[in-house]
Amino acid sequence: FQAGSEMMVSLSRALVSASRGRPFPVWSTGKAVSGPFARWKSSSALAPISDNSLSYVNDKLAHFDQMAFKPIKESTVSREMTTRYMGDMLDHAETDVVIIGAGSAGLSCAYELTKHPGVRVTIVEQSVAPGGGCWLGGQLFSAMVVRKPAHELLDELEVPYDDKGDYVVVKHAALFMSSVLRASLLAENTKLFNAVAVEDLLVRQTEQGVRVRGVVTNWSLVTQNHDSQSCMDPQVIEAKVVVTATGHDGPMGATSAKRLESLGALPAGLPGMHAMDMNTAEDSVLHMTTEVVPGLIFAGMEVAEVRGCNRMGPTFGAML
Repeated sequence: FQAGSEMMVSLSRALVSASRGRPFPVWSTGKAVSGPFARWKSSSALAPISDNSLSYVNDKLAHFDQMAFKPIKESTVSREMTTRYMGDMLDHAETDVVIIGAGSAGLSCAYELTKHPGVRVTIVEQSVAPGGGCWLGGQLFSAMVVRKPAHELLDELEVPYDDKGDYVVVKHAALFMSSVLRASLLAENTKLFNAVAVEDLLVRQTEQGVRVRGVVTNWSLVTQNHDSQSCMDPQVIEAKVVVTATGHDGPMGATSAKRLESLGALPAGLPGMHAMDMNTAEDSVLHMTTEVVPGLIFAGMEVAEVRGCNRMGPTFGAML
């Protein structure tokens, strides 16, 4: 009880400080009423505050009290967003490389392609938030284990880590993901369309079989609700090469593998991802990252679904 009371007192003082001496809304039954709060003052219950600290705080409060944002018309905001997005859609209707999936493998691929500014790269991610499962390590823990020599990519991105000899540990996986995402999106030759789903592959039937020449896209919310609304046709992005990196089987995983199987371009009854064996899994995924059908390269854990590799669990070297 004593600890709870002290916490409430501290919270009250914080609210008083935030009010800067102005009336503060106090909620009662049915409505809010204004209750005047005096500007926060030091008390014996808190650590003493020096004159310099108090002067700094007062200067900052005065600065924020005088702050006002520049005016803008709501329609201006709409035009800025719409013209840029539609312009990107026009520019990327035909592209050099489409990457399906903005997880660790897809974004590592995108980052590598930023080194070739003449190659136009279009990243399509079904989720609103790119990054896949790489914002965290295993079992929702923070740390990220990367086996060497994949740490060389971390060095390029200036991601700090704890060097443990044969592997390194990044203190939070989000450090890598935010770094590779930033590096990929800053490049002039890349564009990320998130909240956009790849519903199908764009193909050409040849005498030798299927050749992939792009992707069929739609808004993710439309794709996820085809069964609950009238049909909404998709559109396409044509590409010279498609890299599929949608992860292992799941609600949004291995989509290209499953589609090629249904088309007969891959044998029925794909082997699927095998049980965990870190020491064979990452080498296998790396070495089997290749063009599976003409025009379509498999990368990341989607390789395991096609080739029957073991899973590696919470190590990320093969993704990088």
